Amino acid sequence: MIMRFALIFIFLVLLLTKVALASNSTAIPIAKPRCNDTCGQVRVPYPFGIGPDCYWDSWFEVLCNETLSPPTTLLKKINMEVLNFSYVPDYTSIEFVRVKSPVISKNCSRRETEQRVNLTGSPFFYSETRNKFIAAGCNNRALMAGINPKIVGCESDCINGDTLFGIPGPDKTCNSGTCCETVIPSDLKTFNATFERNEPEGCQLAFLVDQQWFDFNIENSSRLQNTEYVPALLDWSLLPEDYSTSRLPHTRNYSGRLYCSYGYWGNPYLPYGCHDIDECLEDKRRCGDETCVNKPGHFVCEGSRTWIIALGLSLGFGVLCLVVGGWLLYKFLKKRREVKLKEKFFKRNGGFLLQQQMFSHKGSLEKTKIFTSKELDKATDNFNKNRVLGQGGQGTVYKGMLVDGRIVAVKMSKAMVAETVEEFINEVVILSQINHRNVVKLLGCCLETEVPLLVYEFIPNGTLFQYLHDQSEEFPLSWGTRLRIAKEAAEAISSKAKVSDFGTSRSISVDQTHLTTHVQGTFGYLDPEYFQSSQFTEKSDVYSFGVVLVELLTGEKPILSLKMADESRSLATHFIASMEENRVLEIIDGRVAKQAKVEELMMVAKLAYRCLSLSGKKRPTMKEVAMQLEQIMPLPKQNDSNVDHHHDREEINYLKLDLPFPLESSSLTDSSLFSGTSCSTEKEPLV
Repeated sequence: MIMRFALIFIFLVLLLTKVALASNSTAIPIAKPRCNDTCGQVRVPYPFGIGPDCYWDSWFEVLCNETLSPPTTLLKKINMEVLNFSYVPDYTSIEFVRVKSPVISKNCSRRETEQRVNLTGSPFFYSETRNKFIAAGCNNRALMAGINPKIVGCESDCINGDTLFGIPGPDKTCNSGTCCETVIPSDLKTFNATFERNEPEGCQLAFLVDQQWFDFNIENSSRLQNTEYVPALLDWSLLPEDYSTSRLPHTRNYSGRLYCSYGYWGNPYLPYGCHDIDECLEDKRRCGDETCVNKPGHFVCEGSRTWIIALGLSLGFGVLCLVVGGWLLYKFLKKRREVKLKEKFFKRNGGFLLQQQMFSHKGSLEKTKIFTSKELDKATDNFNKNRVLGQGGQGTVYKGMLVDGRIVAVKMSKAMVAETVEEFINEVVILSQINHRNVVKLLGCCLETEVPLLVYEFIPNGTLFQYLHDQSEEFPLSWGTRLRIAKEAAEAISSKAKVSDFGTSRSISVDQTHLTTHVQGTFGYLDPEYFQSSQFTEKSDVYSFGVVLVELLTGEKPILSLKMADESRSLATHFIASMEENRVLEIIDGRVAKQAKVEELMMVAKLAYRCLSLSGKKRPTMKEVAMQLEQIMPLPKQNDSNVDHHHDREEINYLKLDLPFPLESSSLTDSSLFSGTSCSTEKEPLV
């Protein structure tokens, strides 16, 4: 019982599926837009059509006579009534046109007919596979006419002559008894029949008929005997074999007919008339235990989707690992290249030599540090241009902050000559050991960059040049302050200590025991002897210091403006001429003249005059200069010793300044590199 219900259920499902498929086939448009697709009970699909612009060409024009009941459908040009249009079993195209084909009779009770069918010139012809020729009657010999030289026909017997078609055989054919049948030739476009018996025995019939219809109706001989028309199937060839179907997607051209491609169904003659067949909906069990997945034009049977998900996750994870691995490998190789490059620069810039020196000077170089490039990149924000303190002949100085919070000045040199590496390291070692209040402290260096980086303590003051020539009313430079600056600067230079602003000269090795310099300093401070000998000596420092003394006296810049200059724009030349013409007091700064004694001014002027001698041999040493300035320093008066002297000391403490000319003794700093910074509040003087 259960099995019976199961079989009934399966049958109903299949039946409903077939019905749904058939209903879908009719739901799809079969005629051109805005064209009538029915005539009575007959559906008229394109390329056939009712009305203007609704058919392929005039051969496919259909007339619908609605005055009759039921309405009749007529192929206008061949004048044949249409019964219906049949489709191929899979609904991929219109298969045949079922029309009324005449029954030719002789010696019958009804009126004899000799209708002829002539389809010559049309695309239509009788289907050779779906039609057959029938001759009925006792001893009837009927032939198809008009197809010479062929002879097509058949001859019936007179067995069971009491009926027109005799007794049909088990296969429902009439090749026994009083009827006969035969196949028809291909591409048959005409039909007419002749009877060869002059004295027929009873009614004789001949016709072309749809063989399926005939096999079904053969037992009803009386109906066949009295009918004038039987259904026959017309085929057609519409297109040439090389017709392109590019304008009609999912179609194929076969023997002049269009069909929907495999996996599609609908009307192939309409644009986009072929639609995908959902094979999975038609038969859900076509894939058995697997899952049926519909695809455009076909279907696939897939197993459990779990393995697909697992495969997708595995592939995704693999790609992710590949990308991450590639990125990590790139970072590793990049870092390795950077390390190799840093090692190369460290060796080229004398890093191993400096480590050797630090080991041999273990006690005195404990505070000297070899910085890494990463530390200084972080300190200067990757050497941001907004951190630039100044630029000079040797390079650029950046303001930075170390991880411990110390503010430093980092000098990036422009170039490094390989021959001077040893001298450079020696200077680093020497300056790292100096700890003096007048000396800018060298904290360390970085040698793993293309050019060495030097790290100094940061002195947040402007240059003496700025304080002389850009004075403010809030912080004026008094005469006492100027003398104290000159004295302490001379003392620092005389000790050969590195003042913060003397490095525009660059050391070049001449031999193993002598160093000369290639001057890159400010033009107004250069020793005239340098232009003759190309050598920069200690007496060159004296000349440059003499220019500073003249600046302190006059308040003028080393290069005079056009208004001040007479024959020369050099302040030194202008001062020497004034001394020789005994009019030096005329060029003294008015602010200084009000505070200083004439004797003090003249002593400083004479000292400056000696320093500016064109012959270096006639110039005093820096030590002698310092001693004379010490002697010139004015003694504070008793009544204001607690006021003026304290104010003077506050000024000099405030002006922890850098001097603007080169010192012969070293090459590690640059005179313009520490300029332009803010004032310090430290109490210890630094020039």
